[in-house]
This record gives sequence, C-alpha cells and structure tokens, in this order.
Amino acid sequence: MKDFKKYYTLPATPEEVYIALTNPITLEIWTGDKAEMSTQPGSEFSLWDGSIVGKNLEFEENKKIVQHWYFEGEPEDSIVTIKLHPHKQGCSMEVKQTNIPDEAYEDLAEGWDESYAGALLAFFEEQ
Repeated sequence: MKDFKKYYTLPATPEEVYIALTNPITLEIWTGDKAEMSTQPGSEFSLWDGSIVGKNLEFEENKKIVQHWYFEGEPEDSIVTIKLHPHKQGCSMEVKQTNIPDEAYEDLAEGWDESYAGALLAFFEEQ
C-alpha cells in the first residue's frame, strides 16, 4: 500500500474550487460525465459515471473535503483529503490519498494529474 500527496495550483478562489468539487452540476461540467455528490457527511458519491465511488466523511466549507474511496476487493480504507489554501495565483489544492493498492498507484497518480487536477485546471482556465 502506498500514499499519494501533491499540491496543484488553480487559477480560482478556494470558494470556486470547493463548489467545483461539491456541486454535482459543476462536477458534471468539468468531468464531462455523470456525477452524484452531496455535502452531507455519510452520503455516497460517484464521479465519472461510477469510475470513482465512495463515501463523504467530512466537509469544511471552502477549506477541506475528506472522502473514503472504495477499491474493489481491498480491505483497507483509502482516505482522500483535499485541502484548499489561498494562493497568490488563486488556490493551492493539497491532495492526500492513503492506502492505495501498489498495482493501482501509477494509474491513480496519473489520474490525479490528468483527469482530476488537469480537468479542473482546464475548466478554470476557460472561465
């Protein structure tokens, strides 16, 4: 099992990034796929039409999102913590994910860079 941690700089305010990560309509715009999301702790979520599923654990408005991502057949909980920090260029998005199965790590790191942060960056650059 491995952990992933990285910072991404986005040209938007922490408030705008928080909405993009928690509002299902905005999520569908930047991911280009069906999304289910609520800011209710304990609620289930689904991104990219079910490619990523899990449970929402904690929300701190405009600052922090904590989620449990499910990996099929894995007993360990993979916890994703996204923290949003004000930055001179907009927002610094700190991503930390724990207990990633070794065989899934490369794909997951690439997914964070390209599909998740990359798509978010493209979305905000078009605004």
